[in-house]
Amino acid sequence: MPFRTAQIRLVSSHSEVYEPCDDSFALVDALLADRSKLIEHKPKLCMEVGCGSGYVITSLALLLGQESHGVHYFATDINPHAVRVTRETLEAHGVHAELISTDIASGLEKRLAGLVDVMVVNPPYVPTPEDEVGREGITSAWAGGEDGRSVIDRILPVVDNLLSGKGWLYLVTLESNHPLQLCLQMRERGYASRIVLQRSTDEESLHIIKFWRDSDRQ
Repeated sequence: MPFRTAQIRLVSSHSEVYEPCDDSFALVDALLADRSKLIEHKPKLCMEVGCGSGYVITSLALLLGQESHGVHYFATDINPHAVRVTRETLEAHGVHAELISTDIASGLEKRLAGLVDVMVVNPPYVPTPEDEVGREGITSAWAGGEDGRSVIDRILPVVDNLLSGKGWLYLVTLESNHPLQLCLQMRERGYASRIVLQRSTDEESLHIIKFWRDSDRQ
């Protein structure tokens, strides 16, 4: 019997919120492939940055399921419509998470510093003109600036602050984001990494990268 993930028919929607697509499905597939390791990891706090429709954070909670007791879930999005849609998606699946409308994790840096055991991020990664980055509405879900790296490069230092000693990050990237360069940059911060899933679509080549502190055994 397949493990449960969020059901598309129960995922809420809004015209200004990014709906689950190939990148969302790839990220959840990467989590499913790592499910046994995630359960053995015994996370106490899981977080999604840029929750959009709530498909990913809901799927993470469902795949951890009853075997992971006492897990707290957080999700953030700069788009307030996305926070509302994520809340509806979570409720439709019987999952609870604390939701915050904020830029990346602004206002949570002290509260969650060193506490996040699993973080999932499907960032705005599409190469665009810099003036499109951070616009209101659905554009904020994909506009990534030059090489699609403007938002990713802001997220990674926040990740470093929030992840626990045993914390894992699952990050969606495009080939044009230079994923191997990202891995080298995180290596300088003390992180090991591996590409856990690669998937090519008609429009893009996706890489899901897992990062963990090099002293931790994944």
